Amino acid sequence: MHTASAATKLFFAHALLPGGWARDVILTIENGAITAVADNSSSAGAEIIKGVALPGMPNLHSHAFQRAMAGLTELRGETQDSFWTWRQLMYRFIDTLTPDDVETIAAYAYAEMLEGGFTSVAEFHYLHHDASGAPYGDLAELASRIASACVETGIGLTLLPVFYNFSGFGGAAPVHGQRRFINDPARFLSLLERSREVIKPVTDAAIGIAPHSLRAVTPETLAEVLKAVPSCPIHMHIAEQVKEVEDCIAWCGQRPVSWLLDHVDVNQRWVLIHATHLTPEETAGIARSGAVVGLCPLTEANLGDGIFEGLRLIEAGGVFGVGSDSNIEISAFGELKQFEYSQRLLHRVRNAVSRHAGESTGRALYEHALTGGAKASGRAIGALAVGKRADIVVLDDAHPDLCGVSGDRWLDAAAFVAGKSAISSVYVGGKQVVEGGRHLKRSGITERYRRVVQRLASL
Repeated sequence: MHTASAATKLFFAHALLPGGWARDVILTIENGAITAVADNSSSAGAEIIKGVALPGMPNLHSHAFQRAMAGLTELRGETQDSFWTWRQLMYRFIDTLTPDDVETIAAYAYAEMLEGGFTSVAEFHYLHHDASGAPYGDLAELASRIASACVETGIGLTLLPVFYNFSGFGGAAPVHGQRRFINDPARFLSLLERSREVIKPVTDAAIGIAPHSLRAVTPETLAEVLKAVPSCPIHMHIAEQVKEVEDCIAWCGQRPVSWLLDHVDVNQRWVLIHATHLTPEETAGIARSGAVVGLCPLTEANLGDGIFEGLRLIEAGGVFGVGSDSNIEISAFGELKQFEYSQRLLHRVRNAVSRHAGESTGRALYEHALTGGAKASGRAIGALAVGKRADIVVLDDAHPDLCGVSGDRWLDAAAFVAGKSAISSVYVGGKQVVEGGRHLKRSGITERYRRVVQRLASL
């Protein structure tokens, strides 16, 4: 096992750099950041790492606590199931969660993320209060548990405290199941400031804000929060469901993304999560704004959201990244494959995301998602380059599905065949956290998680 020191040199026979594939690459790492990159180098004086080095993939959208719900909502109800019936089950589930549960579940999810090729997480954190809806003595108690899980696992963090004020468009009163989420603008801003403090133990963490959705705020409360937070990433769920679009039109006469683009300064700080149901004009507007579209293809498929028109965004010059959202299956390559396959089904073509003859679809997917995920995180990540965090995913080039290929074919095989089994080791800030495909602390984290899910199942 390798741990980072003040100055470390790692040697890789093959690495994906911003300019393409390079051989015999030495990365010099100081205080977690890459300070020099040299290719065609001798390995003398460096630690030799076997395998193929890729930039670690940012996960731009996660609700960590939902990991413990995975598999519990796959039983058909008395009526046709949908996102909205799933949400009722989620509300009942969170009634039982303690702060210790939240930390344990998050640690398990984050260990899986690292094993699955995600080296950082943008945690869309909306579980704030106790089971009665009362704030904890420390307003950021549950945010601190997220931070502790990041420290334990080593994953990078962009914490996104969620501003959740109402239950529906036009300021509808919150429902009982939302009581653990709700803050007015003043208390939310206090929560945000306290959250800045509790993430300090996480190396190189960043903070942003997440107005939950247009249905969870009003124009007035949204404007108040945005005015008070003039910098940092802004993430928002939007246009995920057809009903959401219909309800927004009933409220204001506009679709959600159209309203947002017309009434808010949507710019490069913004990340629009899901954005499943768009008109061509809305897609073009997002691309012009510089906002990132945050896609969670496995969760969107699981919830029956619909298919995002990805090729239209790419053709408009837009940017997207991927996230694991409800954490039903945690795999960076899995999210990329699901996205590509959704486009193939929608358009009845193959190799949809690659745009010219001879282009690798695996590499196109990976590099698109690196760009969008890094931008969404508000952190210097997403590339093996000077000034970036040394977040590295290492593929096993002796894996049966990778051993007979090279270059872009490694990414094609990992994305479409081997998945996360192709990953041998992972480094975050130059520190090794996964070895032999397994998180270094997996045994202890798994045992704690097992006790939590067994208790939850008995309630």
